[in-house]
Amino acid sequence: MKIRVLGCGTSSGVPRIGNDWGDCDPAEPRNRRSRASILIESATTRLLVDTTPDMRQQLLDADVIAIDAILWTHDHADHCHGIDDVRQIYHARRAPVPGYAFAEAMQQLRRRFDYVFTGRDGYPPTVEPRLLQPDMTIGDIRVRCVAQPHGSIFSAGLRFDHDSKSIGYSTDFHEFTDEMIDLFSGVDIWVVDALRVRPHPTHAHLAMTLDAIRMCAPGRALLTHMDQSMDYARLGESLPDGVEPAYDGLEMQP
Repeated sequence: MKIRVLGCGTSSGVPRIGNDWGDCDPAEPRNRRSRASILIESATTRLLVDTTPDMRQQLLDADVIAIDAILWTHDHADHCHGIDDVRQIYHARRAPVPGYAFAEAMQQLRRRFDYVFTGRDGYPPTVEPRLLQPDMTIGDIRVRCVAQPHGSIFSAGLRFDHDSKSIGYSTDFHEFTDEMIDLFSGVDIWVVDALRVRPHPTHAHLAMTLDAIRMCAPGRALLTHMDQSMDYARLGESLPDGVEPAYDGLEMQP
């Protein structure tokens, strides 16, 4: 099993429109961040987490079209508004792609993008809607999830297990719960939200994330969903051993 970080940026990406790099060095390519998404892959199964507005370019960069399932963490625009590009995956599969989300998120997705799930004007549906279960298997990858407080909603924290190896993905939360500790403790790799240094009302800030990492003690932690204040080099120099910033295109195996 391996993970590819498709994107590790916040909702506006880095740079923001207007070439706003903030505190990030534009000469460092790892500071260029598209919206947060990952691929999880075994020898026989490939899972896409979220369909960001940058999905098309992310999958082109990864040279990937074969997807066995999509898992949405939640329905915020930066995590789902690339959903129209699933059409190309549908054409490659010749069948709708199974798409999983919590019930409330799926309801919102179906309200906004009904044609994706039901088809329209002779165009077939491209996604088969399914509900995320606490513990399920997709292909040969075990998938477990936990509800993470994220402002007024809940996002899905995800743990993937295959052949005694584990990867956790936990983005878009503002509170770290006992259930999250239980799910992510001891994973080999944990990709986890760290929006910025200053506290934020709906996201984890750096000190909160580092506390969570100490509690869960993963083998390795990667910070994601970072804004333009989080310069790759300076941030990396300040982090403890075993913790590093993610970057778009990073691939890693447990």
